[in-house]
Amino acid sequence: MFGRLLWKLLRSNLPRLAVALVAVTSGATVISALLDLQFDIDRKLTQEFRALGANVVISRAHSGLALGANEPRSEVRGSPSLMDQAPVLAAIERTRTSDVVAAAPFLYIVARAEATPVVVAGTWLDQTPTLDPTWKLEGRWVRSREDQTSCLIGRNVARQFKLAPPGDLDLQYLDHHAQVRVAGVIDAGGAEDNQVFVNLPVAEKLANVGDQIQLVEMSIQGTGTTITRRMAQLAVELPDDEVRPIRAATEAEGKLLDRTRLLIALMVALILVLTALCVLATMAALAMERRKDVGLMKALGGSMARIVGLFLAEVSTLGAVGGLIGCAMGMVLARWVGQRVFGASINPPWDIFPLTTVLMMGVALAGALPLRFLGKVKPAVILRGE
Repeated sequence: MFGRLLWKLLRSNLPRLAVALVAVTSGATVISALLDLQFDIDRKLTQEFRALGANVVISRAHSGLALGANEPRSEVRGSPSLMDQAPVLAAIERTRTSDVVAAAPFLYIVARAEATPVVVAGTWLDQTPTLDPTWKLEGRWVRSREDQTSCLIGRNVARQFKLAPPGDLDLQYLDHHAQVRVAGVIDAGGAEDNQVFVNLPVAEKLANVGDQIQLVEMSIQGTGTTITRRMAQLAVELPDDEVRPIRAATEAEGKLLDRTRLLIALMVALILVLTALCVLATMAALAMERRKDVGLMKALGGSMARIVGLFLAEVSTLGAVGGLIGCAMGMVLARWVGQRVFGASINPPWDIFPLTTVLMMGVALAGALPLRFLGKVKPAVILRGE
């Protein structure tokens, strides 16, 4: 009986309820799309920021950049900017998770090429495409960190020495020499354009420092909280070294994520309020029309709790149907926004369906406040036609 009465109510007031259904569906569509973006935005934005390169650096406190070409060998070996490679890399491996996209040690020296000073950066060249994805390359990447005969050079170095792949370059540091072949010319748009990049063993042999490095650059994927947690773990593992973020990338990422979350939360709250007001207006009109129905039901012995429950079931059904339809439309809208903003599809979690549906049912029930005035309807007054 209850189901039949509910169906009669929905069918008899379909034109007026359609207005509220459109409002609920529209609100659910936008809210579902925003929530889809909210749940997926951390991954999308951090992917975009990882294109900027490394965001964490491990080094000695107050370390210098490069070992000078005229620096005595004894000072090079005992330089306070150097740290042992093995314990640092071991600590990184102990704390390594899927959040760590790439990591590579660096050793900088100022060597000479054709009697001209040039900064040589020893690193793991196989990590370069991942650690610095914005670099443009003419030639080929060096895919093995064991390759001691290949190098990458900046565009300014290539112009200065008139080099192009596969040209040869002779590097000299004190009485040590290294002959390397240019595998590619990089265009980084920064200081790297003035540097020569070789695999770490080549730089260590030139500087005669053994297994020592100056710093480690890392690219950690995740929110500012994730990056801070990884840095704290590394700081515990490396108490004598300094673990610091590259402020320009990390702070910008954290601020943008926080502002985006706040914007989405405010928009969701605003849409919920507007949807509730629309349902409220519709329910207020229905409450006036249903005074006679309520009076008749009371006269026939219906309890007020059962009558109000019938009307609340009607409103809940309205919210559930609008929420489910809006969720499906919101997924389509979220995918469109993802393609337009991020150039990649959004993958909405299925948790959005029950969450949005419950939200819209709550909004619909909040908009049903005028129905509580039906409890004041007096059957005698209605039956007299007043």
